[in-house]
Amino acid sequence: MDRIVSQWRRERPDLDFAPLGVLGRLFRAAQLTDAALAEGLEEEDLQSGWFDVLAALRRAGAPYELNPAELLRTMMLSSGGMTKRLDRLTEAGLIERRPDPSDRRGSLARLTPKGRTIIDRAIAKHVANEDRLLQPLKPTERRSLDKLLRALLAGLSD
Repeated sequence: MDRIVSQWRRERPDLDFAPLGVLGRLFRAAQLTDAALAEGLEEEDLQSGWFDVLAALRRAGAPYELNPAELLRTMMLSSGGMTKRLDRLTEAGLIERRPDPSDRRGSLARLTPKGRTIIDRAIAKHVANEDRLLQPLKPTERRSLDKLLRALLAGLSD
């Protein structure tokens, strides 16, 4: 990024390229982090996107179930994409689907014991991997980065 910013500053000294450097580093960090975290989840045989669904169900607390609309609110995914994931997770024996007693047209997705075992093991590895990825930062730097990213996200959400 430093080289790119330097080249642009040379070619267009009339523009401030500081935002390009900040956001470029942010995007690159996100790409590298995403790849490293996905690699860690492969050890648990979790296909892409499965972790998010299982984690959302586990975070929901006992009985570890949500309807598809609630799951969609926790993820950026289309309803068709969610149905496909739920079908595959059901086939893998990680969740079960059942009618929603409070909505006769709806359904609920619930972690199976196998699904809970896998997500509990995967989340422990995932958090350890996240900690490893943040090792270059001191604890105070992590807190500062978290605070700055919160502020940035709040401004982007307005």
